[in-house]
Amino acid sequence: MPDLLLYGDSERNYALRHEVPITIIDPFLYAERDGRSFILASSLETDRLRAARPDAELLDSLELGFLELLESGLDREQVWLEVVSRGVAKVGVREAIVDFEFPLGLAERLRADGVTLTVDDPAVGRRRRVKSEYEMAGILRAQRAAEAGIAAAAELLRRAEPVDGTLHLDGQPLTAEAVRSAIRLTCAERDAPTPPDIIVASVWQGFGHESGSGLLPAGLPIQVDLWPCDEASHCWADMTRTFVTGGEPPEEVLRQERLVREALDAARSAARPGITGRELHALACDVFEREGYRTQRTGPGEHREEGFQFSLGHGVGLAVHEDPSLGQAGRAPLVAGDVLAVEPGLVDRNVGGVRFEDLLLITEQGAETLTDYPYDLRP
Repeated sequence: MPDLLLYGDSERNYALRHEVPITIIDPFLYAERDGRSFILASSLETDRLRAARPDAELLDSLELGFLELLESGLDREQVWLEVVSRGVAKVGVREAIVDFEFPLGLAERLRADGVTLTVDDPAVGRRRRVKSEYEMAGILRAQRAAEAGIAAAAELLRRAEPVDGTLHLDGQPLTAEAVRSAIRLTCAERDAPTPPDIIVASVWQGFGHESGSGLLPAGLPIQVDLWPCDEASHCWADMTRTFVTGGEPPEEVLRQERLVREALDAARSAARPGITGRELHALACDVFEREGYRTQRTGPGEHREEGFQFSLGHGVGLAVHEDPSLGQAGRAPLVAGDVLAVEPGLVDRNVGGVRFEDLLLITEQGAETLTDYPYDLRP
């Protein structure tokens, strides 16, 4: 196994967060050499690091000359760069892989010290494909919050009434913003807040990651897509359901629902270690192309957004979008321990679209569905 160097803060660097499962807001060094782990961080983090990684060897910045360097005339950033350089030398790393986010300034300093660095982001990324018990617990907490958020949205939509083609609740227009606020409040109460741009949208509000705004239609699909983040673990969930209320859904929407369910079931049944994301995507494309819809595999038609013009999904963990890819670029085989968001969908420019999204855990036997929520269009 090659030596490894990671540097940054564990709030934003997911590779570091996987190795050191606590939030450290200041940059620190993580190193592995000959099977041993080393951490160089502020002395303020010592107790927390000992609790989180009792197996790791903590490097003492004072022993590396931190106080003397503070009196040398160097600014604080230069002082810490020198301390990190000395820490790498103390560990004995002379050749290591780093991730894509490794700072260029630090890389230049270490290379000047004679350390050979190779950017191997895929190798670093593979380390966190298999989720730890701590991460799985966080994903499940986030998923339960997602289900509660969807239920909160469904309750508002269930109570809404049609007025001139739009939805009203308690005598007032029901807006995407109101539904989104109810979702975010519900998830936050479960210590898994969502970003502000979660999706409550219909054919009136755009396509793709357009979050939706304003009035909601009666009798047409409303897609609710949310991704809460568990605060304790910084792990995510991702979930989508589609609802129609205030009128009977058009025949095209019922057709979409049937085919999207079929595509989701086909992917779920086939998901197992060894199959690729590209192969799973192909199964969904097969379902849709059989019925005359264009897909990302065939390319768009006259109307670029129509059909299934996106991937089947993605990995979920410390990032809401991470490896493996479940699209045309998804050539990496799945492994036991992957958590996948599988989200087939269809779009029609006249009525909107239907999309369902579940979380799957890849096991040695196949796939376990982590999402526990029905697929009914009626909220």
